[in-house]
Amino acid sequence: VALKTMRMRGQAFIVFAEIQAATQALRQMQGFPFYDKPMVIQYAKAKSDAVAKKDGTFIPRERQVDSKRKQELQDASQRKKKKEKNKQAPAPQPAVTEEQTFEGESAPCNVLFLEALPAECTEMMLAMLFNQFPGYKEARLVAGKPGIAFVEFLSEPQATVAMTGLQNFKITDNHFMKISYRK
Repeated sequence: VALKTMRMRGQAFIVFAEIQAATQALRQMQGFPFYDKPMVIQYAKAKSDAVAKKDGTFIPRERQVDSKRKQELQDASQRKKKKEKNKQAPAPQPAVTEEQTFEGESAPCNVLFLEALPAECTEMMLAMLFNQFPGYKEARLVAGKPGIAFVEFLSEPQATVAMTGLQNFKITDNHFMKISYRK
């Protein structure tokens, strides 16, 4: 599906019947020169309408509001929230520094913790998913605890890119991968 809007210029979505075919195409074409530029290929973050129609889960969406109108609505909403917040004005709280993390969150690092994996998931499958990201080092399943694994990268920024790219990735119909930093 090629889109011709300026925002989507140079991007396309290609739908494959099977994830294995998509993975093979991704591996073979990653970095392939196209009009003197290397192609950057990654998995989609959500199921395409074509696949949803095929498996019977398609739900039509309403047309999106144009960007100017959308921005105006967001600005108005933010102004309203700000007015309400000023009326209630609680005591000032100290700012959170970059070193601090919220309860339940881990500090960014080069090792990712994966949850909600199917029992049949293997290290090879995880390697196929994550080796598309620069700095991938290894994937390790946790023995005796199906559904969780660790994926290591050379640096924290590289791990962050992979986490952002594959967060909630649909491995099977019932399993959406949850990714966080190692604790």
